[in-house]
Amino acid sequence: MAGPKSYEVMPMISDMKDLKKEIFHGMLNLAGRVFMHVGYSENVIIGKRGFLPEEKEKGIILVVNNRMKFECNDSAITVKLVFGTTAEECLIPFEEVLSIFSPELNAQFSIAPKAAGGQQADSDSDKTAGPDTSEKVIKVDFNKKRSQKKN
Repeated sequence: MAGPKSYEVMPMISDMKDLKKEIFHGMLNLAGRVFMHVGYSENVIIGKRGFLPEEKEKGIILVVNNRMKFECNDSAITVKLVFGTTAEECLIPFEEVLSIFSPELNAQFSIAPKAAGGQQADSDSDKTAGPDTSEKVIKVDFNKKRSQKKN
């Protein structure tokens, strides 16, 4: 009988950038490709193409696979991606990655986008106390018994 498996010890993760980097590499190694939802920022470079107006609002989904030549340092990924027929040099800072996911693994890692002031969006202090009470609400009683016809 074989002895216990030895597992590689993960390096110390000191911030979110490190965590995103580890998840990126982990999913890429397991599945062969990784999808990233990247938020708009002047720090993200999508070649000459840049972000389209809708992408500035919602972000862009980028795909990296293990056959691509890319460089990864402590703060960003540099990779050439193809949009239509045009190859674009891209710089994707881990700080701007909102989600990393893999359909093959049925797994995803997501964080809330930063608000304008640099704080995480949807913080508890920004939430309202409840639904708008001025809305019209119709109550339906599903327990009401139907009258039965007697012959």
